[in-house]
Amino acid sequence: MKIITWNCNMAFRKKAEFILVHQPDILVIPECENIERLKFSKDVPIPTDILWYGINQHKGLGVFSYSEYRFELMDCHNPNFKNVLPIAVTKGKVDFVLFAVWANNPQDKDGQYVTQVWKAINYYEKLLSGTKTMLVGDFNSNTIWDKPRREGNHSAVVSKLASKNIFSVYHKFFNQEQGKEIHPTLFLYRHENKPYHLDYCFASNDFIEVLESVEVGSYEDWRMHSDHKPLIVEFGV
Repeated sequence: MKIITWNCNMAFRKKAEFILVHQPDILVIPECENIERLKFSKDVPIPTDILWYGINQHKGLGVFSYSEYRFELMDCHNPNFKNVLPIAVTKGKVDFVLFAVWANNPQDKDGQYVTQVWKAINYYEKLLSGTKTMLVGDFNSNTIWDKPRREGNHSAVVSKLASKNIFSVYHKFFNQEQGKEIHPTLFLYRHENKPYHLDYCFASNDFIEVLESVEVGSYEDWRMHSDHKPLIVEFGV
């Protein structure tokens, strides 16, 4: 099972062909236009299922299946945590709960980025399990920006998930420390000298045990399409 997340920097319909070369089973696309605007060219594969959520029709969170997997937004979804979506993934080789993430809520005075993830994982705590659980997408956060006095910084999110036996697959695969990543997923304003690691796939321990590969796209390959690079993860399920 191959899962890819890529913040496409809007207009996914014009860029889908570039990410689909990597043949994902499930694709999580922050900053994606709504379903009505997704008019793909004839040579682009048609997804077998789509789930989209957002307020801005040009810029929401899209989740796409290019396999037998099907999606259903769970009844417990709380729209207060914008773009942290609990999704029941079924019909494939394994059923699991996928939290698709685009941490961005400017209306929340407590914090628009990692605070959204922190609030969501506490609200959905009973859904967070050491088995059959993933959180995938653009978290807009990194340990380097931790504010020690703020509840729910990036390190607190990582620690909370670890207490549930849920871990970042990138950090496991490359044996990296949070905040010291050698593969950036964002080049701010597309400037090569402004690299950050903001996009993650956190997975429960049963997925970690069958993790086969993790790849981050290069600056050269993706700078024309987005300020973000894709995170490509493959599990042996």
